[in-house]
Amino acid sequence: MNEDRVILFDGVCNLCNGAVQFVIKNDPKGKFKFTSLQSQFGQQQLKKYNINFQDFSSFVLIENNKPRLKSTGALYVLKNLRGFFPLLFVLILVPKFIRDWIYDQIAAKRYQWFGKRDQCMVPTPDLQSRFIN
Repeated sequence: MNEDRVILFDGVCNLCNGAVQFVIKNDPKGKFKFTSLQSQFGQQQLKKYNINFQDFSSFVLIENNKPRLKSTGALYVLKNLRGFFPLLFVLILVPKFIRDWIYDQIAAKRYQWFGKRDQCMVPTPDLQSRFIN
């Protein structure tokens, strides 16, 4: 299984699940695989890279054995999508502390604004190969 680009996301967060659907739609070549932060594989990856996210409030991209967190991870995902989305990678020039502050503000309110599921997203059979359990 190719695990060069794995996105770890909060499996019960509606915003995060929407982001996964967005990536799937704009990644027709299937460059990215997905797993929830709550999954066994997700927890193993957090441990492997010494990332402590007890509250699952971060988006993590692991690309070529390098974790990219929060806004940096999101921008690297956009860089690899089709359409005009790679142009948004220019936002990497914004200082990380500013990008991550904005990210943290949204992450803190994501359940309030977008809601929360009772359980992690279950992929449809046609998308199952994109998810790591």
